[in-house]
Amino acid sequence: MFISFEGTEGSGKSTALDLLCAELGNRGGSVLRTREPGGSGLGKSLRALLLDARHEVAPEAELFLYLADRAQHVRQVIRPALAQGRLVLSDRYADSTIVYQGYGRGLPVDRLFELNQMAVGGLWPDLTLLFDLDPAVGLARARARNAELGQEVSEGRFEAETLAFHQRVREGYLAWAGRFPERFRLINAGCSPEAVYAQVESTVQAVVFKQ
Repeated sequence: MFISFEGTEGSGKSTALDLLCAELGNRGGSVLRTREPGGSGLGKSLRALLLDARHEVAPEAELFLYLADRAQHVRQVIRPALAQGRLVLSDRYADSTIVYQGYGRGLPVDRLFELNQMAVGGLWPDLTLLFDLDPAVGLARARARNAELGQEVSEGRFEAETLAFHQRVREGYLAWAGRFPERFRLINAGCSPEAVYAQVESTVQAVVFKQ
């Protein structure tokens, strides 16, 4: 089973993912927590290029760096874990590129889908949790987090984007999710962390464990 966590900056998806990993681990499940960019050895180097605020990256170059990260991630990390029967939880996946580089940057969405289809070899999540939040709230959270961790430069390139960009991303996520309702589940990320996680837990129980 493969579950991806998607959403705008500061939407709380990483926190919820940590909680879910801990809970599933306590149940004795074999869980792999991974992320994009940076889920593979090669990806760690690409992450530094993609997220560093000092880099000016053309949209097309940005796209192909993400595709390279993803192709390596799928081949080296995700597929082997699934073959072992492990539950894979990924903090972002191909939908991020389609939304950020498509709806956000203005690259053609259908072409982005085709390129991602090639990069992942047809492997898409069984379930995608979309954390939906007012971009102004999320951006403020993300910038505060980066400041606290001293990552304003090393991981702050997308947080440095305008609010208008992040609003396009949010609208893009909702539009893209509407095209794949069988896979996406919407999480209201505007409530307390406990309430957010309760939605995640109930959704995973219903979809993954059929309860």
